Amino acid sequence: MEALRPVPRTLLRDTAYAAIRDAIVCGELPPGDAVRDADLAERLGLSRAPVRAALARLAEEGLVETKPQSYTRVTRLDPRAVREAAVVVRAMHELAARAAVPRLTPEDVTAMRRANARFEEATRGGDVGEALRADDELHDVLVRVCGNRAVAATIARHTPLIRRLEWRQFAEASALESAALHARLIDACAGADAEEAARITARIWRALEELADESHEQDKSGEVFRSRTSDVRDESGMN
Repeated sequence: MEALRPVPRTLLRDTAYAAIRDAIVCGELPPGDAVRDADLAERLGLSRAPVRAALARLAEEGLVETKPQSYTRVTRLDPRAVREAAVVVRAMHELAARAAVPRLTPEDVTAMRRANARFEEATRGGDVGEALRADDELHDVLVRVCGNRAVAATIARHTPLIRRLEWRQFAEASALESAALHARLIDACAGADAEEAARITARIWRALEELADESHEQDKSGEVFRSRTSDVRDESGMN
């Protein structure tokens, strides 16, 4: 996937934001990487103004960090922040499911089944980007139909942090389990069972909280290892 490529000159600020966000999520712009508005503008085929606006928005969302007159860089992945975001996103998706299920049309349910088929196919093929896009498309049906703009805005605000961790630690086995849960969710939607749909939705997104917890434990183990290694070097007189 190459997110940073020239874009159509419509809604430039939003388009620049989406392109840079996607590049961060997929690792094309890795953690700690310096980002310069002039360089990004050239790569995107845009002026610097919409790129600056996009970077300001990404800073608010925790994907980049800026020190005035010093640097702008991609933030390092913070499992704690991901978990906090996942808790909020789970709650919003539960709310969306409860509100949307009574309003779903057969066409909406068909769209969800098609998205899940694409999700499973992409997962088996190892196409992480397509799998995550299909996953978003499936859940977006419920978000759209629920009609709550605050829910939609909150989900859009926090989901990129979660997707960033998913992209780094995507596992086929857990993704295929998600596909099975998607199928159960769709059946609940088709049966107009809003409470069951909300329950399954919560289970799907709670798995991402667990992924963040696992990543946090791995990071802590790495810090312990590096600390012990440093102690050994100090004791042996090594630099």
